[in-house]
Amino acid sequence: MNETLAPPRPTDGTRLRPRGTVAWRSRDERLSFLLHPRTLLTCLVLAAVSLVTLAVSVTVGDYEIPFAAVPGALFGFGERLDVFFVQGVRLPRALTAIGVGAALGIAGAVFQSLSRNALGSPDIIGFTSGAATGAVFAILVLGASSVVISLGAIAGGLVTAAVVYLLAMKNGVQGYRLVLVGIGVSAMLASVRDYLMTRADLTDALGAQIWMIGSLNGRGWGEVAAVWIGFALLAPVLFAVGRRLRFMESGEDIARGLGVNTRSTQIIALAAASALTGAAIAVAGPVGFVALAAPQLARRLMRTGGTTLIGSALMGATLLVLADLVAMRALAPTQLPVGVVTAVIGGSYLIWLLYTEWRGGRA
Repeated sequence: MNETLAPPRPTDGTRLRPRGTVAWRSRDERLSFLLHPRTLLTCLVLAAVSLVTLAVSVTVGDYEIPFAAVPGALFGFGERLDVFFVQGVRLPRALTAIGVGAALGIAGAVFQSLSRNALGSPDIIGFTSGAATGAVFAILVLGASSVVISLGAIAGGLVTAAVVYLLAMKNGVQGYRLVLVGIGVSAMLASVRDYLMTRADLTDALGAQIWMIGSLNGRGWGEVAAVWIGFALLAPVLFAVGRRLRFMESGEDIARGLGVNTRSTQIIALAAASALTGAAIAVAGPVGFVALAAPQLARRLMRTGGTTLIGSALMGATLLVLADLVAMRALAPTQLPVGVVTAVIGGSYLIWLLYTEWRGGRA
């Protein structure tokens, strides 16, 4: 090979890195990362938007609270109504929205990475349907408490993940097979839910139908604890396999050549992401399109070529807390289910995504 064609190698022992990145490495070289300034800036902006929206959500409503009174109300001081609405109603609802959005955002990023398809979100390929069917079964058949409903949603998501994975597996799991099998399984699960609705009492069926839309109305500290505990337990697992997922986006053969155990990575990522989807759905219902849109919007804002788990989580949190604010105030004093707002926004985004895929010759 002509040496003049070989890329230059640094003489100080460091590795080449993309232009515009900042590298950090510990002294024992066990821990290192590349910091992209644009990615960092986008994450900070998304976090700031989420916090500002949370603050606005706490203050606005039929009973308005001055922003200066919010800090005192957080610690139990001030007017009784201020304390009641801040601590008991609005803050837990906003924190639930952020937790559910972050969970759906990171789960969507994992599914899209595994399928290598922008449409490979849990909404499209059946994992949301599996979790929702498990929860509806617990509501209508078992008449269960919120804890059992949560377990039913998580179990439904995991069982669906296992079925889709086994049906799509042939010399590895290819993205298009995962999407097609997931769509078929989702349609079958929808028929199961419809059958359960027809066999249930009218009151139970109406309650389940409202839950199926996706709503954050009346969410309290129990829901906050549930979604954030689930996120704290499962998100680190996905972060741990995040680098391997990036390798697998280039193809399983390349990933194997780089030493990645693709089979175990797929199983771990699918199981953790499905359980995380189930935890989010158990709290808020099957809120649509957040898992689909958040990873793609994060990728476009950060201009990265692969999965951005932290960015997707922040984007999902921002989208859902903004959508919930719109749901509360768009038709005030009537409150819309947040799933209605995300369906309008996400449906428009899906149409645009399909159009761009078609224009680019990829669909």
